[in-house]
Amino acid sequence: MKKDNVTRRNFLKNVGLSAGAVGLFAATGKSEKIIQNLDKTKTKEKPEKVIQGFDDTKTNIDTSKKWKQKFDRKIKVGIVGYGACGFGAAFGFQDHPNVEVVAVSDLFPDRCAGLAKACRCSKTYPSLEELVKDDQIEAVFVATDAPSHAKHIMDVLNHGKHAACAVPVVWGSLEDADKLFETVKKTGLNYMMFETSAYHDDVYAMRTLYNADKLGDILYSEGEYFHYVDHYFPSYKNWRIGVPPMYYPTHATAYYVAVSGGSFTKVACLSKPSILKFIDPKKNSYKNSFGTEIAFLETDNGGMSRMGVSWDTPGHPAEAGLLRCTKGTFKGTFQGLSKNLPELRKPSLPPNVSPGGHGGSHGYLTNEFIMSILEKRKPLVNIGWALNMTVPGIVAHQSALKGGEWLKIPQYNF
Repeated sequence: MKKDNVTRRNFLKNVGLSAGAVGLFAATGKSEKIIQNLDKTKTKEKPEKVIQGFDDTKTNIDTSKKWKQKFDRKIKVGIVGYGACGFGAAFGFQDHPNVEVVAVSDLFPDRCAGLAKACRCSKTYPSLEELVKDDQIEAVFVATDAPSHAKHIMDVLNHGKHAACAVPVVWGSLEDADKLFETVKKTGLNYMMFETSAYHDDVYAMRTLYNADKLGDILYSEGEYFHYVDHYFPSYKNWRIGVPPMYYPTHATAYYVAVSGGSFTKVACLSKPSILKFIDPKKNSYKNSFGTEIAFLETDNGGMSRMGVSWDTPGHPAEAGLLRCTKGTFKGTFQGLSKNLPELRKPSLPPNVSPGGHGGSHGYLTNEFIMSILEKRKPLVNIGWALNMTVPGIVAHQSALKGGEWLKIPQYNF
């Protein structure tokens, strides 16, 4: 293990990016905003371009009711992965009144130091494998490279700690999905995937309406994650290069799963080879040629869905979706038959916890994870939801390789 860590660290030093680097691709386009390093104590850092979704965005919050602290206890948290954009510190753990960040880790030493500073934490570890041995830590936020998520989450859980991670929960492996599902059930610990679409204003409103029976039956849903790229960030073992779009489906699939808590049962997916030189099956480990994959799915209630992920269609970036239901339609706003709608604005967050990027979702994900531990309940994007968002993409890519053949999707009821 130690030898492997050294090898990985040397590699990351050469490419200048930690294993926990945020986002799938480098940001592109003339309209991109410039942000400072997320460690606010660093005022002289060279600005970096923000990756799509990581700019602070306006979000619809009901400020009439202040957040009330129900618990005095602080959950002792470890954070693994800082990366080029300060990802490990971007979700506000260090600012939550019910959290104490007691240790951090990143394979790249200077980024580890940056994460520690950003989280106001003095204890560091050279790897996740070392951090999880710390008996003081109760929960770990895993912000490492996507292909390592399943392994790292299982390591955290098997060391008796609650776990949260960046998306997606597993990487192209149905076997890993089954193993992780069984590990969560066996340990009885909380696991939550930080799927940002779950706390987009529209998905929050959709979920609220659905739970209040104001939408009725969902007949048709759409979700899109369109993120054009013209070059990739360097990454551990080049995991970002040539990624099949449907390996990264959760920003789209959340527009059904994170509304209804349901799942997809069958999928047929279409695609075509990309013209981008970065998506060359001879130059990536996935042997992938697809830059856009559009999946057509059957839902667990017998409804229909279209979910799309794209890297090679410039213009109009999107993490968006819509619902058409028996009592109305939601696309940005609700239009339909239902009256006396519930409050659709998100509740207030704890003082000093920012909603953050990706549609003002970051702080809400952290608060939900921490509250689920304190309240001894399942978190919102639990292992069932996480796998029911992720696994359809894995099967969809298999379908695309078979020319759009209909395939069954494994179900994860939790």
